[in-house]
Amino acid sequence: NNLFGLWSQWRNEANKKETKMRTLNDYFLQTTMPDISTSGSTTYVAVPDKGRIIKVIAVQEGAITGANAAVNIKTSQSGSSNVTGGTITILHASDAVGDVNTSAPTALNDVNDGDFIQVITDNASTGACALKITFVIRR
Repeated sequence: NNLFGLWSQWRNEANKKETKMRTLNDYFLQTTMPDISTSGSTTYVAVPDKGRIIKVIAVQEGAITGANAAVNIKTSQSGSSNVTGGTITILHASDAVGDVNTSAPTALNDVNDGDFIQVITDNASTGACALKITFVIRR
């Protein structure tokens, strides 16, 4: 009886962990924007496999001042248009090193093998701040 209870408890915990696992169809790309406050600051990352950008995660390596910074995402598929829902806004009020911001693109987010993803800032902020960006792409 007690053994069955322990097994049931273990199985329930295992089921909880299974629902939190990421699918093996996701892969990750990373790039660094040296300074989101510098005019013309942009960075690119090459895409190795077809998929759809489902999440963008950015972490600050500094603080900004003056105004918020809008970081826009474009792909070779989206052309001159931003990826819909992909923009990340870095708030200048009470921001700090290590702040994490995310977005969940909803359209113009398809990528193909050999494409690129471009990250570009609106240059509205001041204060040097590098930004590390991770793209979650689902095949």
